[in-house]
Amino acid sequence: MEIKAADVMKLRKMTGAGMMDCKKALMEAEGDFARAQDIIREKGKLVVAKRADRNATEGMVATKVVGNKAYILCLACETDFVAQNEEYAASVNAMLDLAVAADAADRDALLAVKDAEGHTVEELVTEKSGQTGEKIELAYYARVEAPYCHAYVHFNKKLGTILGFNKEIDEATAHAVAM
Repeated sequence: MEIKAADVMKLRKMTGAGMMDCKKALMEAEGDFARAQDIIREKGKLVVAKRADRNATEGMVATKVVGNKAYILCLACETDFVAQNEEYAASVNAMLDLAVAADAADRDALLAVKDAEGHTVEELVTEKSGQTGEKIELAYYARVEAPYCHAYVHFNKKLGTILGFNKEIDEATAHAVAM
């Protein structure tokens, strides 16, 4: 079966996987996009299993304050190269948005949250690992609820903090404490 370049690009946009991985998955699935996506997800699980002993010491931190709640998420990876990728940052922010929308209380609750397509955050992390070929893990997630919340992420996006204060304070003080 001949696989068209347009089909490979379509699957690549759907999954974020590499061009050759998409082409191989489409060939194996005989052009069926749903089956090809499943093949790519399974490949992600194999990558996760192979790299389980690796250290994911790089990554990205994202925070968000909504009303009287603050959220922080750290998605870890193996290399700084992956952590600085725009697609990786988009994934981190998408996971944080899912956490906020579900008001996930802790890491385990967040891993079980489903996106609009029915995939859990845990599956999204595994899929991201298959896309990058690196060990990817949800290293940290927390939510704070207080009368006044503040969040800070360092310029390198590797360090961040969220704080809850028992009363409203001025922004400069909150920022100084968070730093």
